[in-house]
Amino acid sequence: MQIVMFLVPVMLILVTLGIALFSWAVKNGQYDDLEGPAHRILYDDDKDMIPDEARTDKPADKKTTGQTTEAGAKTKSGEDEPKQG
Repeated sequence: MQIVMFLVPVMLILVTLGIALFSWAVKNGQYDDLEGPAHRILYDDDKDMIPDEARTDKPADKKTTGQTTEAGAKTKSGEDEPKQG
């Protein structure tokens, strides 16, 4: 019975602390945008690693890249492109 007299006040203190921390988080905007970080990870931030022909922000200039689009042709790095079909 003495342990109950000890645990009930400890439990009330922990519940009060949890409610206070949750209120602080809500007031500081921690729960405002739950989907933004999940969508932001899908955006590509390493544009220098994207091949020119795959970029959507600007059209690829075939004269300056030196790459051909024929199946099985060599790229600038000398590797074979996969053949389609």
